[in-house]
Amino acid sequence: MYQKGKSYKEIEIGDKASFSKTITETDIYLFAGISGDFNPLHVDEEYAKTTAFGTRIAHGGLAASLLAPVLGMKLPGLGTVALETMTKFRKPVFPGDTITCTVEVKAKIERIQMVEMKILWTNQKGETIGKGNCKVLPPGSNP
Repeated sequence: MYQKGKSYKEIEIGDKASFSKTITETDIYLFAGISGDFNPLHVDEEYAKTTAFGTRIAHGGLAASLLAPVLGMKLPGLGTVALETMTKFRKPVFPGDTITCTVEVKAKIERIQMVEMKILWTNQKGETIGKGNCKVLPPGSNP
């Protein structure tokens, strides 16, 4: 029924994968409920009008979470275990923005069969809204 993702040996430096999603009002409210973060900057338009953004913005963690479907379903894919992620937020995400999360394999560590990847989040205008890196164990790795 399920097809495992790429193994350590199948992954090549330079391999890329991405996932895109338009961030909706519903996504923001559901994320607030799941995370417990009801900061009015995310859920109260009147409050958000008084901030530097002038309107509500999505949670940083909501945009960052778009990494999960890339790693878990595309590259390396099913069976991947994330070990470490680092994210730097560069621009806000607004309701209605379409965010694309792209990963690129930068290094392979043979000793523990770990893969290091660069992460880039962009909006529909091509602007970088975040960047970072992660370390994962592809399916079948035996650290």
